[in-house]
Amino acid sequence: MNKYIKIVAVAGTLMFAFVGLTGCSKQAAAPAADKILKVGVTAGPHAEIMDVVKKAAEKDGLKIEVVEFNDYVQPNVALSQGDIDVNSFQHQPYLDNMVQDRKYDIVSVAKTVIYPMGIYSKKITALNELKPGATIAIPNDPTNGGRALLLLEKQGLIKLKQGVGLKAAAADIAENPKSFKVKELDAAQVPRSLEDVDLAAINTNYAMTAGLVPNKDALAIEDGNSPYANIIAVKAKDKDNPAVAKLIKAYHSEEVKKFVNEHFKGSVIAVW
Repeated sequence: MNKYIKIVAVAGTLMFAFVGLTGCSKQAAAPAADKILKVGVTAGPHAEIMDVVKKAAEKDGLKIEVVEFNDYVQPNVALSQGDIDVNSFQHQPYLDNMVQDRKYDIVSVAKTVIYPMGIYSKKITALNELKPGATIAIPNDPTNGGRALLLLEKQGLIKLKQGVGLKAAAADIAENPKSFKVKELDAAQVPRSLEDVDLAAINTNYAMTAGLVPNKDALAIEDGNSPYANIIAVKAKDKDNPAVAKLIKAYHSEEVKKFVNEHFKGSVIAVW
């Protein structure tokens, strides 16, 4: 009897779903090479990296089907519903928020890479040129919005209420001496707002899709010590699945690390 496992890679999470059984035969059970893991990822860097992971996994007898998503919500929905087996697209704070809000039984099983958030502008070339009353665009989801505000605070543009931590919101701005206006937009829309705002905090995957080079075009950028490392996620029941272990092994290979370092030139950082 042959079992097939689907894996989907979406911003750093893994999902497994037993999707079918073929007819029985007198032959032994199919080898691991016959299994297909459905991995959900978001379009862009996560998808590019997973394509390399897919090739590395094949050497270990694991077949991967990469499923692309165009937003940050659907990969966890698909994983929770069993449409994919794994996803690889998100960082831990984002997953924690989704689990708390939606009660998903999803856990992280490995770290992957960091996509440092950057601050960009088409109107100024340095942050000290920002005029009073300037408009700053940030992502509107709770996790990445807080991440953007913390980056703005680190650059001395605003000051947040003490103790708000990673869940900072625009309402938590305690000091805004230059009366900057914070405009909250969907993360994918923020790069498109650059013509209309003075400054924008943009996730690296969306920045690169928009033709921006983070370590070249950003006026300020997170460093490698950021708490926002991306992860591989699966349903809790699948965290010890041997196929997931093979996926992690392939992702953490030197082949994949070399690709990340050479292809993204420091804009994406491997954390294993």
